[in-house]
Amino acid sequence: GAALGAAMSVFVTRRIPAEGLRVLSQASGCRVQQWDSEEPVPRAELLSRVAGTRGLLCLLSDRIDREVLDAAGPGLQVISTMSVGFDHLALDEIKKRGIRVGYTPDVLTDATAELSVALLLSACRRLPEAAEQVKSGGWTTWKPLWMCGYGLSDSTVGIIGLGRIGQAVARRLKPFGVKKFLYTGSGPKPESAAEFRAEFVPLMRLAEESDFVVVTCALTPATQGMCNKDFFSRMKKTSVFVNTSRGTVVNQEDLYDALSQGQIAAAGLDVTTPEPLPTDHPLLSLKNCVILPHIGSATYSTRSTMAVLAANNLLAGLRGEPMPHELKL
Repeated sequence: GAALGAAMSVFVTRRIPAEGLRVLSQASGCRVQQWDSEEPVPRAELLSRVAGTRGLLCLLSDRIDREVLDAAGPGLQVISTMSVGFDHLALDEIKKRGIRVGYTPDVLTDATAELSVALLLSACRRLPEAAEQVKSGGWTTWKPLWMCGYGLSDSTVGIIGLGRIGQAVARRLKPFGVKKFLYTGSGPKPESAAEFRAEFVPLMRLAEESDFVVVTCALTPATQGMCNKDFFSRMKKTSVFVNTSRGTVVNQEDLYDALSQGQIAAAGLDVTTPEPLPTDHPLLSLKNCVILPHIGSATYSTRSTMAVLAANNLLAGLRGEPMPHELKL
């Protein structure tokens, strides 16, 4: 019994949906320690709590680097992240140590795609700005050009990263009457693109021709800072930029300049650098920029499903079984 207990000691870095924790606490021989808070575990606390554990269930706000792996010691076998992105994990170092990694794709695709569409519509039809006018008394009478924005009908939509979420966004935007889909990424994906007759183009051509640009790619060295001054300067003055991937894909200073100088019409961001964005950040002073607090996957059922999947990935890894969703390193 003692040996089994040691084999199954896990640390959960945050308060997660109850269903996920239940999966772990009901697993035989699984000893669960948890940082039981809505707020992220402080670094020092993470380093001390992870010592000697076999499994780690973490979130995208936890930086799992060499220091954490060293603190955990050689017994660490599995890292399970409750996210689809894994840019917070030092994968080279993790691979070197033979640690298995679980993540949660698929289950958050629909929720994130819905939010991406909501954000796009909010930005292009100026919803937060318009709602504010109602409250502040700016609404006086019906005016032909007041609060006008841009519609999806007959438009060209460019998607950066036609993965699970990118495809789900295109699938939802198609019925709005989008005329043409463009996409870019590490290479063409003819099977995925066929459904939308989407055309694979270089990044700068996507910038030049799109009325709406939606970023749904993974954060990698290749995509870091990809949407920069050069990119925004190629976009149409009437175009709208939306990012629901990771904040670092965008150069925020360049985005601020593009928005404040009327180089592009509007932007919607669900992700920023840093997160949370300081309340005095220049982007927050702009009327044509809608910023949300990284709520892409935030539906009750999605977060619950993510927690359960992360727990099941962790247990499968500890038992030496195939994970429901393993990241192949």
